[in-house]
Amino acid sequence: MRSHIMKTLAEFVKDKRKEANLTQEQFAERAGVALTIIRKIEQGKENVMLVKVNQVLKMFGHLLVPLSSKELSLKKENLKHEKSRNIL
Repeated sequence: MRSHIMKTLAEFVKDKRKEANLTQEQFAERAGVALTIIRKIEQGKENVMLVKVNQVLKMFGHLLVPLSSKELSLKKENLKHEKSRNIL
């Protein structure tokens, strides 16, 4: 699941950067992060610090917020219930 999240994040950042017509270098400079951070995010690497990811996402008005294991369990349960309702 973790790699799926990183892939989605990678696609989001890359698409938004391209919509803004910015190179990786230009985007890194504007976001205030190193070029390697942009490259790692766009490649879906999992070893990027959350604070750096959020610096990049702030450019688009978004943030990633870590969830507790309890919150994750509740979200999984909600998804299961939504799926079962859609099947009926």
